[in-house]
Amino acid sequence: MVATIRYEDIVKVPKALLHDHLDGGLRPATIVDLAAEVGHELPTTDPEALGRWFAEAADSGSLERYLETFAHTVAVMQTAPALRRVARECALDLAADGVVYAEVRFAPEQHLERDLSLDEVVEAVLAGFAEGTAQAVEAGLTIRVGTLLTAMRHAARSQEIAELAVRHRDAGVVGFDIAGAEAGFPPTRHLDAFEYLQRENFHFTIHAGEAFGLPSIWQAIQWCGADRLGHGVRIVDDIAPDGSLGRLAAYVRDKRIPLELCPSSNVQTGAVDSIADHPIGLLRDLRFRVTVNTDNRLMSGTSMSREMSLLVETFGYGWKELQWFTINAMKSAFIPFDERLRIIDEVIKPAYAKLLA
Repeated sequence: MVATIRYEDIVKVPKALLHDHLDGGLRPATIVDLAAEVGHELPTTDPEALGRWFAEAADSGSLERYLETFAHTVAVMQTAPALRRVARECALDLAADGVVYAEVRFAPEQHLERDLSLDEVVEAVLAGFAEGTAQAVEAGLTIRVGTLLTAMRHAARSQEIAELAVRHRDAGVVGFDIAGAEAGFPPTRHLDAFEYLQRENFHFTIHAGEAFGLPSIWQAIQWCGADRLGHGVRIVDDIAPDGSLGRLAAYVRDKRIPLELCPSSNVQTGAVDSIADHPIGLLRDLRFRVTVNTDNRLMSGTSMSREMSLLVETFGYGWKELQWFTINAMKSAFIPFDERLRIIDEVIKPAYAKLLA
């Protein structure tokens, strides 16, 4: 069966994506256009060469160096029209890749250099997602986009961003996150924000267990109350060679805490050495709530279809496993239960049933 799974067939099947950064998924041609408008200097103005530059610059084995590439994308996302365009194209690109549900995150505090307010930033992005979703429908594609607002963990605006997220919860913002360099910036620095979100019955995920190890995962869950773990790949450090689980790993599995794994990105940032060495295979075998994600499509030169194709090639997965990853993600989404169930029962399962038959 595995030999019959072609990349173009993977593109066609419905996919669910939980961990994708808006400023990490711009089209290179769009960056060139927007940079010219604001006078931002790029490494090159040739879109194809620029796409290669991002992938090569991000392929450093260092999370900190990887994050430096975002200086160019964030620089061109400082006006409402630019934010709206980037969000619209994001929705269209994901829909074209067969993604039927996506949660796309961005940090509003990084888009204030040209005098937009935080609310204006969010409103522009939400408008762009709405436009892209509508255009996808016109093209015969279906996608639902939920927005996550991210606070930067090295800054001190998490409470403000948490309140911003709750303020826009009925307009398309479905969750909250903190991101940025992990070492030296533990999630507990933002405890007030997480406690506020829990009081507001609001969902949040936390970048943890990517560049930093088990302590960041433990803090994210036990101190901050995260619903999901952004990456969480270092949970493997609490699993013995014989497959027995330490107390933290057992807790994560028993509580069905979703892991937002991003294979290609994890290789680029040095979290793992290669796709073959990625613990996603082990974590799936041990029945953790594993999901597959893109993280930053531009920097990793990737898509959901490419990530799934890599897993098929590396681990010999078939449609059954790809369906399992997809349903895991949809179960873990931050939208209401009945909406999740509808997408699983009416979109995902029927499509895979045809393939499995």
